[in-house]
Amino acid sequence: MKFITGMFFGVVLTLSSTALMAQYFHPRITEAINHLRDAKAYMLAQPHDFGGHRDAAIRATDAAIHEMDICARFRR
Repeated sequence: MKFITGMFFGVVLTLSSTALMAQYFHPRITEAINHLRDAKAYMLAQPHDFGGHRDAAIRATDAAIHEMDICARFRR
């Protein structure tokens, strides 16, 4: 049980440090991801569908967040 708990905390710490390093090495990409998440939350909270484009915009936003997250983790 101690081994599994230790492994769990090791994974959590590794992921946390990766996220912090991504912010440090690529702060503009991290900021853009935060803006995309905010825009997605805004679209989801609205009662209308933006002329029928909300679903496609949300899918595209999710895809952009995914790709930018990969970019933010990349370093030479």
